[in-house]
Amino acid sequence: MLQFPPLGGPSLESVVARLSIGALVGLVVGVEREWSGHASGPSARFAGVRTFLLLGGIGAVGGWFAVIGQVALAAVVLGGGASLVIVAYVMAARRQGEASVEGTTEVAALAVLTFGTVAGLGYLRIASAAAAIIVLALVEKTRIEGFVQRIGREEMRAALAFAVLALVVLPVLPEGPFGPLGGIRPRALWAIVLLFLALDFGGYVARRAAGADAGVRIMGLLGGAISSTAVAFNFSHRSRHEPAMSHPLGVGVVGACTVLVPRVAVVAAVLNPVMAAQLLPFLLPPLVVGAAMLAVDWYRFRGQVRGRGSDAEPPGDRNPLRIASALRMVVALQLVLMAIHFVEQTFGNPGILVSAALLGLTDMDALTLSMARIGKSEAMVALAARAVAIGILSNTVLKLAVTLALGSAAFRRVASLGLGMLALATLAGLWIGW
Repeated sequence: MLQFPPLGGPSLESVVARLSIGALVGLVVGVEREWSGHASGPSARFAGVRTFLLLGGIGAVGGWFAVIGQVALAAVVLGGGASLVIVAYVMAARRQGEASVEGTTEVAALAVLTFGTVAGLGYLRIASAAAAIIVLALVEKTRIEGFVQRIGREEMRAALAFAVLALVVLPVLPEGPFGPLGGIRPRALWAIVLLFLALDFGGYVARRAAGADAGVRIMGLLGGAISSTAVAFNFSHRSRHEPAMSHPLGVGVVGACTVLVPRVAVVAAVLNPVMAAQLLPFLLPPLVVGAAMLAVDWYRFRGQVRGRGSDAEPPGDRNPLRIASALRMVVALQLVLMAIHFVEQTFGNPGILVSAALLGLTDMDALTLSMARIGKSEAMVALAARAVAIGILSNTVLKLAVTLALGSAAFRRVASLGLGMLALATLAGLWIGW
């Protein structure tokens, strides 16, 4: 006999909720099918809003039957619903003859039956979320098809290559570490390679969608929500190969470093609200200064766009993934990590603030997590907040060094000025918050 997760003998209220959610899954999909015109006219499909609602209810009843042990009855109910959908599709295909038959409505009906069953089994959130995604996919049909049509051969090859690197290569790499000075962790390093490649691919897509200059700026902001250090490495290296893009790449780095500040604040607020409140005076100056610089740049950029028209993608930017470049940047990052480990070994176990400065060079999330734990006691809250602010300062200094060492001359002028302003603002925040 089939085994299902124990649900503790559903009460009458629970059963009503499951049947209602199952029916609502069908209702929302049926409303979309009616609204889109697939339930009326000469090419109408078999199901409208009422049929979809009933299919969702049938799925929920079948799931409930399975929960109470009536597996055979559940199989009959669900099999009957699925058979109805299949027969309807066969009849539509015969009616239209050799013309191509769109099966979206019938597949949507099977999905309603499936997730109605999921609701009947008691997984109401999964069923509700699935219904929302199904309706979104149906409503946005034109946009989805247009996006697929705009995907070229290079984009498809890049997406497939990234999938292989993430799903095939990453799982088989050993964890490590191997070697001295903290060692090399192949899987962690490969994850960073994937992050660099994701930035490349995301930037490529953003530039295709929003134009070259705007796309780079947008990708810098989005990348800052994941790893501003990776953005600094990536954009600095790209500025050498795309000198015409040096200015927007530099602004992208400043944007990523600005986004780091609210990212740290949100993580701290989730982990330790008391420490987050202590941290705000430290974070406000760099956030205000960074936002002001980005606002001024965006105002100037919009004026330039109005003056010259939309910016074109620079020639030669046809490779969405730069694997060799990503590998070189990971090697540089590994050298930085080993240098930090060497300093720790040479000078022994430093205090909290020195440790925060070292950890902040490469991993602000880990620093915020560790300081949130230390700051649980009232006596350590202020010290933990100072440590996070010092980590942000050291992280900014590291990215300033990266941009000066790896970037083009024009890129350095923009990025180093912006990062220097952020560093001074962080110092001001340390003075205010101390």
